[in-house]
Amino acid sequence: MAKKIAVFPEPGAIGPLMNLIGISQGLRNRGYDIYFILEPGLRGTAEQYGFKENYISCMPPMSEAEQAKYWDDFMVDYMPTFRYSPLGQVGTYVKACWEAITDTSRWSVKNGLDKVIADINPDLIINDNVAVYPATQKAGCPWVRMISCSENEIIDPDIPPHLSGCAEKDKKCFEQYNWEFEKQIKPLHDEFMDFLEECGCQRLPFPEFVSPSPYLNLLLYPKPLRFNRRNPLDPSRFVYLDGCVRDEPQNYTLPSFESNNDSPLIYLSYGTLGGADVELIKRMINILGDQPYRVLVNVGEYMDQYKEGLPDNVHISAWYPQVAVLPHVDIFIQHGGNNSFNESLYHGIPPLIMPFVWDGHDNAQRVNDTRHGIGMHRYEWSDNEFLDNIRTLLSDEEIRSNVRATSEYMRSQDGKEKAAEAIDQFLQSSTG
Repeated sequence: MAKKIAVFPEPGAIGPLMNLIGISQGLRNRGYDIYFILEPGLRGTAEQYGFKENYISCMPPMSEAEQAKYWDDFMVDYMPTFRYSPLGQVGTYVKACWEAITDTSRWSVKNGLDKVIADINPDLIINDNVAVYPATQKAGCPWVRMISCSENEIIDPDIPPHLSGCAEKDKKCFEQYNWEFEKQIKPLHDEFMDFLEECGCQRLPFPEFVSPSPYLNLLLYPKPLRFNRRNPLDPSRFVYLDGCVRDEPQNYTLPSFESNNDSPLIYLSYGTLGGADVELIKRMINILGDQPYRVLVNVGEYMDQYKEGLPDNVHISAWYPQVAVLPHVDIFIQHGGNNSFNESLYHGIPPLIMPFVWDGHDNAQRVNDTRHGIGMHRYEWSDNEFLDNIRTLLSDEEIRSNVRATSEYMRSQDGKEKAAEAIDQFLQSSTG
């Protein structure tokens, strides 16, 4: 009988879910039965790839439609904070995020995540979460931690604090961020540790909301962009996937543009949640409309906000099959989230990262530190600065050479198969 693996992405979040699709494809190819545990509002998102779905709400009581829009609405509420520095976001967006995330853990206990896992009766659980969900650690089987955000989610004194956007060697920035993070987040951490203790789980040292797995941990970051750690990670427990890109149909046909049909192609997408930044996207469309480029723009659920005539060289859509689109692209303007960031590098496309929250700040700084693209402020820029950065990404041979080499390396590693092999080997060794 095939062994069963339960896959539990962060409740309601598309990014971790799509990353785990790739890993699950690799495991399915090895004969494992995969069961996704999802919010009801994400019904069908794993099923479209042929995977079984089980449902549990880790949110306050609401309809499936409300669950599906929960994080979209959250982002709209906190959009004014997108203009803040990473330091300024600690007491605003970051604090609110940790409140929301730890609440989902509490609701998972109230709503019976343990029963859902018991019904699956898995041989192993894969978690892509930034906080502990007690049922996954008390299920009686091993659990794997997937770190799909920046690798500095696993702390080291010589690398920038997670979410800080600090440059690699800017220790003053480290100190300032750590001080503010402790001031704003430590009371939340203490409350969450009390909750975990009540659930029979081990308390964790600040600032950890989830510990590395004692069994196996998977990290996305490709080798050319990794940090230099004071304390190297144990390769028997920490496996770098060097990216992880899911299999998708590659039959995408580019639309025909009314002008510039032979010009470089720019893809602009701020991910599932970033389409709410309508005024920023409109500003860039207006600027790029006068330039010798073709532009594809993902506007999400906000198509009705773009009723006025678009430039002849711009095409918008509520959704693009990103993995199929990227092989056609010359530059990817993005927010630096885990999927977009890794998919851009995997396909050899220099990213222009304009982050708004979370690990986008870290990834934007990391491409600057390693010359793999350009990270810039999301709002505070002139038209000329924006266009100069695009021209640089199209012409700078060092950046383009670095990205090409990293793409070749990532393709040679095949992260989804590397993850499947690591999990397969762990299960075989643990069961004799």
